[in-house]
Amino acid sequence: MVAAWPFTCLPVGALMKTPDVEDLQAVLDGIDILLTQNVSPRSRKLQVLDLRDVHQDFWDVWAGRKDEVCSAKTGNEKQVAKHIPRYALRQRLKVVTDLSLDFSLKQHQTCLLQWAQQRKHSLRLCCLKMKICHFPVEIIREILNIFQPNYIEELEIYTKQDLSFLGCFAPCFGQMRNLRKFHLREIRLRISVSGVLHFADVKDCAAKLFSQFSKLNYLQHLSMNGGYFSSDNMKLLFRCLKSALESLSMTVCQLSKSDLKHMSVCQRLYQLKHLHFDDVVLPTSCSKSLRILLENVSETLQTLQLENCRMNDSQLKILLPALGQCSQLTSVNFYENDFSTAVIKELLQCMANQSKLVVEQYPAPLECYDHDGYLIVDRFSQLCQNLMDILRARRQPKTITFASETCRYYWSHCIYDMKTRLCRCWR
Repeated sequence: MVAAWPFTCLPVGALMKTPDVEDLQAVLDGIDILLTQNVSPRSRKLQVLDLRDVHQDFWDVWAGRKDEVCSAKTGNEKQVAKHIPRYALRQRLKVVTDLSLDFSLKQHQTCLLQWAQQRKHSLRLCCLKMKICHFPVEIIREILNIFQPNYIEELEIYTKQDLSFLGCFAPCFGQMRNLRKFHLREIRLRISVSGVLHFADVKDCAAKLFSQFSKLNYLQHLSMNGGYFSSDNMKLLFRCLKSALESLSMTVCQLSKSDLKHMSVCQRLYQLKHLHFDDVVLPTSCSKSLRILLENVSETLQTLQLENCRMNDSQLKILLPALGQCSQLTSVNFYENDFSTAVIKELLQCMANQSKLVVEQYPAPLECYDHDGYLIVDRFSQLCQNLMDILRARRQPKTITFASETCRYYWSHCIYDMKTRLCRCWR
């Protein structure tokens, strides 16, 4: 079928619901037949072989159907066209795939990568979405060398490598000119033989990566844990951003006053739809900068997550005027913060006019805990009920919950959502 396919693109991935080495090898053999035919690339019908499991409407477009499914009047043609690689208009045969590598190569992945490595000069292996989880940096570099970096649009890297990984990865990262989504997790400190962390090394490795952001003209979604990046590096990151971000997510890090100041004046963040801080320490001195950032994104921000930031009453009070301006919010999360009942009441009154809110998550008030930090269940239920009544007097919330701090034994919460649901440690 591959060798005889009469159209420009063959979305064969839709035929292979589960990875199968035999089916994949048959497809690759079909490509080899095409490559050995005495036919010029210009004369060859097939230009793109897509190994992704794409939407079924994709078949209608490439088979040339012009019925109601692809009618311009319905608008579906434009939607389907988003799935059509722009590489189809070029002459050289491309093999398009997504790649998810978790801990070790699976048999069908090894088969594809070895096959592609041997044919690098006769075709292009293009990966649009790539996820690499816990691979040595040497293997990551070999895999990226097989693909052309400028075709990668979404990249997720989970690695327990130390910070030196960033310095090795940076040059390849800078070649991903069409990258739209970047997700980086689990970077660790580099400790020298003597057990001493060299700040200059940390700063240098991070700077090598951040400087590459100036080459990414289409980046829209950035997610990373920045626990070991200095304030000077954060300044470099926000200066190097070349496109307006839609989402920014940072986890497990400590942001300084300088970091938040640079964020608040970065115009590339002024169109944010999603701002997520999880387990991010926010010093009291940076609250004004965070308020300025919220004011700047008030017309676009849809989801706000300030979870486990250990914010206190005074910090939240500074943010309240800006929160009241965020009229497009659909979801907020304030779990794991230290707010009193009085200040949570002010927060609920501030959010009372947010008619688009669908999901609301608030922390249990400080008054729910005893002097040793243990939850008093009856008080938790009563105070949360009172707070719920305050909000329901102004509007009918769709999904609203109050949660205790995370249990140290079961890593779950006690939840109140019109009824009290206790963590397993209470059973």
